[in-house]
Amino acid sequence: MTPAEARAFHDAVRALGERGRFGIRLGLARTRALLRELGDPQRRLRGALIAGTNGKGSVLTLADHALRAAGVRVGATPKPHLVTYRERLQIDGRPVDPVTFARLTTEILAAAERVEARHGAPTEFELLTAMIFRHFADVGVEVALVEVGLGGRLDATHAWDGGVAVITNVSLDHTDRLGSSVTEIAREKAAIIERGDLAVTGARGDALTVVRRRARRVGAPLVEIGETRVVGLDGDGIEVELPRLGRTRVGLRGRHQAENAAVANAVLDALEEAGICVAPPAARRAGFGAARWPGRLERLAVAGRDVLLDGAHNPAAAATLAIAIDDLRPHLAPGRWTVVHGATAEHDAAGVIAALGAAAALDGARIITTRLDSPRATPAEQLAEAWRRHRRTTEIEVEPDVERALAAAIESAAGPILVSGSLYLVGEARRRWLDDPLLRDPEVPEVATT
Repeated sequence: MTPAEARAFHDAVRALGERGRFGIRLGLARTRALLRELGDPQRRLRGALIAGTNGKGSVLTLADHALRAAGVRVGATPKPHLVTYRERLQIDGRPVDPVTFARLTTEILAAAERVEARHGAPTEFELLTAMIFRHFADVGVEVALVEVGLGGRLDATHAWDGGVAVITNVSLDHTDRLGSSVTEIAREKAAIIERGDLAVTGARGDALTVVRRRARRVGAPLVEIGETRVVGLDGDGIEVELPRLGRTRVGLRGRHQAENAAVANAVLDALEEAGICVAPPAARRAGFGAARWPGRLERLAVAGRDVLLDGAHNPAAAATLAIAIDDLRPHLAPGRWTVVHGATAEHDAAGVIAALGAAAALDGARIITTRLDSPRATPAEQLAEAWRRHRRTTEIEVEPDVERALAAAIESAAGPILVSGSLYLVGEARRRWLDDPLLRDPEVPEVATT
């Protein structure tokens, strides 16, 4: 890559980051106007739009792996990115290259200038959403798997309807924007089900009632996923019983992945029924078994230490993580656990700590709280105080610097290490401890001096 191309990439990243100052502004007008300026590329795409409180990314990655095993060309949108912006736009499991990313950013920013006077400045996420649809249409993917950002009804991704709508589950999260009850939040998420869609859900209770009502209102056939039986569990994944597939290996850790595998299997059925693409049973088994999902109960070996990375950032996800680490405890190195914990202000950090702290594996754990490099970060001392309230006899350290907190965990851990509380923190850990060539951004070129 030439210095000019490297500079263009970093300029593009900086330009998108600057749009972060507009924050989260729910609404579809800006995204729709932006897409019209680009010739409505989303209209050339079919696939699945995936909403839900937790499990969206797991369902996406399971379906993605199965479709790729079937030889289908897939565009996928995992979010948030952990190491590089380029992770947001993936074709067949590979992030977009830096040169293409820079070109797409330039094109989308030019379109944004043309819509800004009438609709206001598009946000960072709205720009990324437009880039995704433009890129997927340009390269001609056979199926798009798109993860909703926040809620559903007013999320930028809802400017697209791919033919299959998915609601994984619903619990309390982002209550300041989506509503104070599960029913209110479910209404926001269920709104992605449009007339003509096939719908799939793993929702339960009041949320399922809302999803059913929405599907009936728009005449969308709905597949409901009930409890899925786990028939095997080890340190590297689970085995489940799935319709049409029977006993199936899933390469994602945690018994909660049984439901996500069942939802993904139903999504593949819906894509086939809609005439979009086909993943035969053999491809599904191969894809589910090979599936990997960075930052979600991801296991690393770092300097001889057993490390788990999981971005659980709401109480429901933390409760699921607590069960998972107790299940995984016999398969990991012995000894006292070390937890590195960071969070952002929009999430219920106290609720996360209470749920995660229920894990028997964390009895007597060493807790290191830190502060993320974000204006929205929760102070490390505030997190430490929440841990003290929950576990008064636990050893708790405050290290505001993320790099030093991660280093301290590795240097003196007596047993397994858990990095959790935020996918941003998980991303910092992956950046420090892994060197994936696909995620390696070009270095910033030096500026010549005279």
